[in-house]
Amino acid sequence: MKAGRMILCAAGLLALASCSTTRLVPEGQYRLAANRLDVEGDRKLSTSELSQYIRQQPNGSFLFGWNPFLCIYNWSDGSGEGINGFWEKIGTPPVVFNPQLVETSCENLKTHLNYLGYYDASVSGEVETKGRLATVTYKIRTGERRRIDSLVFDIPEGEFAEEFYADTANVGVRVGDFLSEKSLEAETVRGAEYFRDLGYYRFNKNHYFFEADTLDGSTLLYYRIRPYSRSESPDSCAVLGKYRFGDVTISYPSDLPLRESMLTQYNIIRPGEYFSERVVNTTYNRFSALSLFNQVNIEIAPSDSATVDCDIQLDGMDMMGFKANIELSSNSSGLFGASPQLTFYHKNLLGGGEWLNVGFTGNWQVMPGTGAASTELGVSASLSLPHALGYPTRKIRGRNIPRTEFNISYNYQNRPEYKRTVASLSYGYTGQARSRFFYQIYPLRMSLVKLYEISDDFYGTLLQNPYLWSSFFDTVDLGIGGTVYYTTDASIVPKSSYQFVRLDLDLSGNVLSLFNTLMPYNDIAKQHSLLGLPYSQYVRTELELAKVFRFGRNESQALAFRFNAGVGKAYGNSSALPFEKQFYCGGASSMRGWQARTLGPGYSSDQGYFIIPSQTGDMKLEFDMEYRFKMFWKFEGALFAETGNIWYLDSFRDSFPGSLAADWGAGLRLNLDFILLRLDVGFKFHDPSREAGSRWVGPSGWVQKGGYAIHFGVGYPF
Repeated sequence: MKAGRMILCAAGLLALASCSTTRLVPEGQYRLAANRLDVEGDRKLSTSELSQYIRQQPNGSFLFGWNPFLCIYNWSDGSGEGINGFWEKIGTPPVVFNPQLVETSCENLKTHLNYLGYYDASVSGEVETKGRLATVTYKIRTGERRRIDSLVFDIPEGEFAEEFYADTANVGVRVGDFLSEKSLEAETVRGAEYFRDLGYYRFNKNHYFFEADTLDGSTLLYYRIRPYSRSESPDSCAVLGKYRFGDVTISYPSDLPLRESMLTQYNIIRPGEYFSERVVNTTYNRFSALSLFNQVNIEIAPSDSATVDCDIQLDGMDMMGFKANIELSSNSSGLFGASPQLTFYHKNLLGGGEWLNVGFTGNWQVMPGTGAASTELGVSASLSLPHALGYPTRKIRGRNIPRTEFNISYNYQNRPEYKRTVASLSYGYTGQARSRFFYQIYPLRMSLVKLYEISDDFYGTLLQNPYLWSSFFDTVDLGIGGTVYYTTDASIVPKSSYQFVRLDLDLSGNVLSLFNTLMPYNDIAKQHSLLGLPYSQYVRTELELAKVFRFGRNESQALAFRFNAGVGKAYGNSSALPFEKQFYCGGASSMRGWQARTLGPGYSSDQGYFIIPSQTGDMKLEFDMEYRFKMFWKFEGALFAETGNIWYLDSFRDSFPGSLAADWGAGLRLNLDFILLRLDVGFKFHDPSREAGSRWVGPSGWVQKGGYAIHFGVGYPF
């Protein structure tokens, strides 16, 4: 039976892969199979960049040139009715080759090459047909680029010329550079920004005039700036003068309570100072970052020949609301889990852009038929102030102002083995550096852990396992922490290629250890205590790297990679990391062949400590790869493969790499732009918890007990 199912599955895949992709292409025409670029000359040219200027692109490929959705479309008879309409809706139609677009593409490529400075470039297209398929090869001859041999500046005299020559070190066009429209355009943008920040309100990039003389074989570039723009007549010539800020007004809805002091702190446009586009943009970004306004608009209007007035218009938005999230998971062993989250938010609590968040979280895990269940409930509150407490906002000239955060939370855990509470508070700063760097710094982070109503069996386990005892029992955790995050796309659902890096660091107990002589000491536990509880001392760090490559027609496909590593070490007053600070694998966003906390550590799976699995370790390694593709309407599909595990530090060297787990799976996503809903099913491929010789799991084991897990989540896993 197993062999029969495998043969049937293989036959189905073979039938799908071998289906015709040209059955619905009109007679006498061809399906565009591929575009190729043959570049002769400058081999450094980016062929992927040049491909964007080809007017007709072939169907995207899935794996090794195979597109299953193109095959599905060809299951239709072309009528669009009944089941045929269904195949056409979920499939992808073939791209019918249009020979006229080859000539247009050649012209586009040549125009772009000229823009890059290849003024002698030539482009031709050759079409090769085989059966019902057409392949177009674009032969590109770049020719030689010209270097700038000499440069002549022609600048209006006076204060403008003085400020221009003071900035020549930053001029982006120099002798020896290649001549190109691209570099000249970049220089006009740079120069316009420079002068508009100095007060030249009416100046823009259209005041630049470049002329190249190549008649004698050398390249002489005239770099000219005129007091009139390219769209104006020289007769309209006026002096390039500076402007100052005049009246500055701020308007906002009357029903929006805002403190004037906050508006004054966030606005850095000062009457009497020289006009600066940077100052205007910084003010705009500051108000936008408050997340209080649907729209921020700053209108600049000249009031005379040397003054501009500013009107800052702020449109309000809903100040209060709720956010909800839920993750669901189940596996073939019968373990079901649900993690709902509900948050109330207020964006303007005290009239100064203060954010209040009150959250309620839950986690339930049940093993039907056994009576075993675990419950975790949490409540949290955070207050975020729109300034760096202790540092005046007026002294911060940049666009990004740090926020001060106060957080408090209480967590209750009820498991078959014990009941446990964790009370936490923290104080710190969050903010953004430039447009891509984000940070969280907590100079104070404290939690109190209490364990009670311990079952006799679990208490006996703790007595026999000092490491587990130290991880779970009552403790005070007082330290500092922080996170640094870099991303090339901070949107909720990125639509282009991006990457991110996240680094976490926690240090606990080091300051307290300086006062050990003042604290009580337990000779049996060999620990100092604070508030009657031993304090934790450890260092913990975690690194996450991710890269997403988008490709294909309209960037409808993506390859995503992630590397996640973490390690923690207890020392001094502690012999084990606190349970909350240990690492785990599995769940909706990590090793999806397992449910959360059911993998590891190392070769272990369920060490028998817990009725409901809760596996943790001192370190973690994980690598994920996911292929994402569009299906139909707003649905997307995914195939993924993952490898990783958690370990105790003292056993890692002896068990790695044989204890690495591996899984693969598929997912369905509903992308609504503002939110992405995700359903994934993961299958175990290598399970280190099994006996040696049977750790590799084949197709027959994927649908058996313990072979798969199902997850529902919100957002991409990474």
